[in-house]
Amino acid sequence: MLGDNNSNSWELCRGAQHRYRKEVQKASKETWRTFCSSVSDLPRSARLHRALSRDPKIKLGSLVAPSGECTQSEGETLDLLLATHFPNSIVMERGAVPAAACHTKSLDWQVAARIVNYQRVGWAIDSFAPYKNPGMDGIFPALLRKAWEVLIPYLVRIFHAYLVTGYVPAMWRQVKVVFIPKPGRNSYCGPRDFRPESHVLLT
Repeated sequence: MLGDNNSNSWELCRGAQHRYRKEVQKASKETWRTFCSSVSDLPRSARLHRALSRDPKIKLGSLVAPSGECTQSEGETLDLLLATHFPNSIVMERGAVPAAACHTKSLDWQVAARIVNYQRVGWAIDSFAPYKNPGMDGIFPALLRKAWEVLIPYLVRIFHAYLVTGYVPAMWRQVKVVFIPKPGRNSYCGPRDFRPESHVLLT
């Protein structure tokens, strides 16, 4: 009797596990079908295409330079990518605030106030997709929208200041560049097989 009870319990357990796996697969298919049918706008379609076409096996390693030589280190690879996608660029040291920024006129502030106001900054924030890729600060537009009543007055003052002085804060000029493999390539040996994607501080 004890053996029969154990056997029946085991069969019931196996049957329950089988039904559970089937229900999980069914729910996954239905969820995926619902998600795909809801993708109607271009930005979401583009993100979905990138996610499906990206090969996780493709990694940035040694590349072949136009001279035919292979890069020997990560630094050489990055230098080759920068020279290919950003030719004639130079590295500039962070300097002091220009002298012109210290001499402003009241008329300049009045003009800046007409160009940038509370409504226009709010419109700019609202124009971004909520979860657009953030900049180096990691702030999504959705976060700006949630706190815009507090943030906009400060942003307006900052925009007025850099319009009047002609000086853009150094933090706003920092850009993080990520090199992404282009889909559909037979190989990823050259710098042209990757495309740069820039993430700035202001999203």
